[in-house]
Amino acid sequence: MKHIALITGASSGIGREFARQISAAYPSLDEIWVLARSVPRLQKLEEELQGRRLKILPLDLSRDTELKALEKTLKEEHPCIRILVNSAGCGKSGLIEEQHWIDAVRMLDVNCRALTAVTMICLPYLKKGSRIIQADSGSAFLPQPGFAVYAASKAYVLSFDQALGAELKNRGIPVTSVCPGPVDTEFFRNGGITLSPWKRLFLAKPEKVVKKALFDAEAGKDLSIYGCSVRLVRLAAKLLPRKLLLGIMRRIFM
Repeated sequence: MKHIALITGASSGIGREFARQISAAYPSLDEIWVLARSVPRLQKLEEELQGRRLKILPLDLSRDTELKALEKTLKEEHPCIRILVNSAGCGKSGLIEEQHWIDAVRMLDVNCRALTAVTMICLPYLKKGSRIIQADSGSAFLPQPGFAVYAASKAYVLSFDQALGAELKNRGIPVTSVCPGPVDTEFFRNGGITLSPWKRLFLAKPEKVVKKALFDAEAGKDLSIYGCSVRLVRLAAKLLPRKLLLGIMRRIFM
């Protein structure tokens, strides 16, 4: 039985960085399965990681047919998934009334539905000591006017991860939610998102976010938080009234 890492959203951003660092840090893995829509980008990643066996799976995880294709491939090859990284995601900012519902629903399809499906499809192939790493966000800790659907989708991921982690505790499979603040990737440009000056102050490098995420996952932590800004947001969400927080967020981000 071959041992693998499976990484969604591996063609860019945090997902690509996970592929790089897992390739370097886990030489005992037989293969790294990389999933994304862009074949050229995955091929470029394969060239970059010469000497490691990559299995390229060009899948659009918002489509049921593609999810079934992943399920079929896993049944045929029956690997042991040592590390599952759900990093595929998308976001779009703006007032809800000014957005198109198609964009909003796509965020939910990728950030919530696809992540849930991939996790459930992969569960039979995880063993004691395997790790699940979910790319979440500091936005998960409280509602965010001007980024409402995205923040809500990440709140779902955090809740899902915490419940799943409790269910898998006896199997010895930790679930780590990676909750950084803004990260310096293509995410914002692809979503047409303009970062506020406040957020730009706390822009993190993906290399550092992923390095800490892998360290925290190995330690069995349920949360990996990079950056003091997110720690403050999480603390404020626990201590301050929600109405007050929403007023503050509205003034900062709208």
